[in-house]
Amino acid sequence: MALNPIIHEKFSNAFEYKCFSLVAEAYQVSMNEKIIQLDWNENDISQELCEKLDCNPKRLQWSISATREFHLSTTKNKKKGFADKLSRVDLRMSSITSKLEFKYFFEAKRLMENDSGLKRSYIDDGMERFTSKKYPSGCMLGFLLQGNVDTTVKGINKLLIKDKRNTQTLNSKKNDLHKDYFESKHIEIGVLKHLIFDFTNMSN
Repeated sequence: MALNPIIHEKFSNAFEYKCFSLVAEAYQVSMNEKIIQLDWNENDISQELCEKLDCNPKRLQWSISATREFHLSTTKNKKKGFADKLSRVDLRMSSITSKLEFKYFFEAKRLMENDSGLKRSYIDDGMERFTSKKYPSGCMLGFLLQGNVDTTVKGINKLLIKDKRNTQTLNSKKNDLHKDYFESKHIEIGVLKHLIFDFTNMSN
């Protein structure tokens, strides 16, 4: 018997909250330990966060598993070698509760206030993968390695406006789990959520 859509949404929202909590706490631990370096690659930072997340006792309490560089399945063009060409999302969290499986996906991108190329990649190689539905529902993670969060987000919005995507700009919203939280609205998927992790004072 299928679960009532309203109840399913409540379960889904509760799972998303737990995912946000785990990744936000992983960020805080990494900041406290000052391990992450500003010249690290995107995958280096994702791996460090995933390790911190994996050590969080809440993950076991909530029965959540985390996988980095998760390959997304496909039903198209299954010929020899197709698995090597599958899209990979940076971080997937999943949980099986009451015979239901919930999945949540995070796509991570490096950001710098003075690097328009990274901002462009955040849009074209990050946000676009959700809005095109290439990736299932989830959240963007921005790893800020230089500059100011608000100024960097303004730079992303400037590019979106240049692309005539004014309605898709990132807007700051209150979030109890992380202060640098933004949302953008898209006709294709509704709201896309963004967590910006500011690593700029890691060396202090």
